[in-house]
Amino acid sequence: MGKEKSKKRRKSSSDSSSSSSSDSSREKKKLRKLKKKLKREQKKTEKALKKKLREEKKRLKKKHRSKSSSRSRDEAKEASADIPLELMEKSKAMAPMTKEEWEKRQSVVRKVLDEESGRYRLIKGDGEVLEEIVSRDRHKQINRQATHADGAFFQSQTVEKKML
Repeated sequence: MGKEKSKKRRKSSSDSSSSSSSDSSREKKKLRKLKKKLKREQKKTEKALKKKLREEKKRLKKKHRSKSSSRSRDEAKEASADIPLELMEKSKAMAPMTKEEWEKRQSVVRKVLDEESGRYRLIKGDGEVLEEIVSRDRHKQINRQATHADGAFFQSQTVEKKML
């Protein structure tokens, strides 16, 4: 095929100035790398310090707990006098219940009057409705009473609407 000429670049005066600018860009890159390296090292040292601080706090809390549990009740009352009662009650309310507390709370069964139906309902613990086992006669009596209460409630609601 045809003759191929290889093109060679000639160095001109402008090329020498570009080489000096490339040297300065290399230096900038090196500086950036060094800065990044320094930042990484600083972060590492900060993390290590924070970790040591957390461990120290945990250790102090453990010491404080062991000291406070060994105190007598009188000393505990004096220390709690500094903390307002409202705040202490709030912290107790936010704390999870123990199994014993929960069982104690659930074991309480109370009779509550349902104002709309006129029926008494058995409520266990935090609000579970229980069925009451009653005789046939008692069941009829409860239904009659509830029907009477339902009628009275309905009449009171309709009379109020007519007045408005």
